[in-house]
Amino acid sequence: MTTIISNSFLSAFFLLILSSLNFVPLGVSNPPPTCGPVFPPDAVAVYAEDIHFLQFALNLEYLEAEYFLFGALGYGLDQVAQELAMGGPPPKGAKKANLDDLAKRLIEEFGYQEVGHLRVIKSTVGGYPRPLLDLSASNFAAIMDNAFGHHLEPPFDPYANSVNYMLSSYLIPYVGLTGYVGMNPFLNGYKTKRLLGGLLGVESGQDAVIRMYLYERSQELVHPYNYTVAEFTTQISKLRNNLGRCGIKEEGVIVPTNLGAENLTTSNVLSAMSDSKSYGRTPAEILRIVYGTGNEHVPGGFLPNGGDGKIARQLLVPPPYY
Repeated sequence: MTTIISNSFLSAFFLLILSSLNFVPLGVSNPPPTCGPVFPPDAVAVYAEDIHFLQFALNLEYLEAEYFLFGALGYGLDQVAQELAMGGPPPKGAKKANLDDLAKRLIEEFGYQEVGHLRVIKSTVGGYPRPLLDLSASNFAAIMDNAFGHHLEPPFDPYANSVNYMLSSYLIPYVGLTGYVGMNPFLNGYKTKRLLGGLLGVESGQDAVIRMYLYERSQELVHPYNYTVAEFTTQISKLRNNLGRCGIKEEGVIVPTNLGAENLTTSNVLSAMSDSKSYGRTPAEILRIVYGTGNEHVPGGFLPNGGDGKIARQLLVPPPYY
């Protein structure tokens, strides 16, 4: 009797162990696991209003794709994925940057990621041709002059070296990041919300890598100027806050403790609100910054002819009282 009980116990014990290891005895079927969310049959994948928000984001995705591809490779969408440009004008002034191996590898990866972003947005909600982009050294120089409030001599050249290029890149993904955070509450379709989450994750990662690269060099002087890397990031962030005209929505990589995490840090590798949530911006704020005019109705800067998509085009027309 004892032997029978012992054998039964051992058999049950081994079956328990094997089941925990997902072992299925011969002849016993194992249904495939569920590996994703199951949406109700009446759930809507893409709402009409979602389309305009995500198409607006193409303006920034085009900007990032072209700047990163040219910076790392010396050519852009017309050579990498011509169909995504849809016949839009080539970017003005873009060229290969003088990057060290680390920076080149990072920027090349970012460039190809942006190609993927363009493709998935267009396959989900459609799109429009690449707008005219000004990626010239003179445009970046004007932005840096504006950030410091005086003319830098010699003019800032984003393509000159890795630090300059990373400082110029500091200008770009973070704006898209805040745009996606601001867009999030207004999307309703399960497919568009999933798309936004995927885009936001990668944009946030790119921004974190750029900020970490600069943070590690925060106390170095940016040759030939008498300003450190940290001071450049602070001035750029102040400029964007001023252009956005909706308060503080970013800070440089070094901050006073009252702006650090829990008011305890001076490092600011991830720019965040007082409760460590990401800042969000509206399309109007984004355009004020990207245009460099502080006015969503007046194009310039990176988009000299203005942005495309319904939201950007409508904002190009000033309201009656303007």
